[in-house]
Amino acid sequence: MTGETEHATRSVGVWGGGIVGGLVGGVGMGIVLHAGALIPILGVLVGDPTARGGWIVHLLLSVFFGLVFAAIVSRPALAEFTETFPSYLGFGFAYGVVLGLFAGGFPFPFALDLLGASTFPVPFLPLPGIAAELLAALSFTVAHLVYGLLLGAVYAAVNGLAPETVTERVPAIGR
Repeated sequence: MTGETEHATRSVGVWGGGIVGGLVGGVGMGIVLHAGALIPILGVLVGDPTARGGWIVHLLLSVFFGLVFAAIVSRPALAEFTETFPSYLGFGFAYGVVLGLFAGGFPFPFALDLLGASTFPVPFLPLPGIAAELLAALSFTVAHLVYGLLLGAVYAAVNGLAPETVTERVPAIGR
């Protein structure tokens, strides 16, 4: 384990990075979902199919999955692959893809079923039929990629790693 990796897991800690990264990633992802009128669907899982209910569920899930990310990337077996800021971005991106596939295959369809909908309920999109569903699916995909990238970036930054361009310009960070 390199000194940089040791520093990365001791600054705020694995769990602090997971919580903060999950929350920041969740806000970024939530903005994309909210713009696509998809956030209220998550509120159905707790009986509150509103934007407020959706945001509450979404942010709680974001923190939970941020902690799962922290548990994965902090494994000693991955230490040699998580020594740089870009490596955390890569892990975050891949994690966002996996989460998108998982969420699209289980919780999201479950929430739609609770709503009694057989397709994406996209009343705010000014597109007919399949075009609206494709736009909703695209929003869902982009949202998960935003989550993963923000999670990876914030997790790394909170734990003491910064992009090389930042460490070159700010002497205090490179120490």
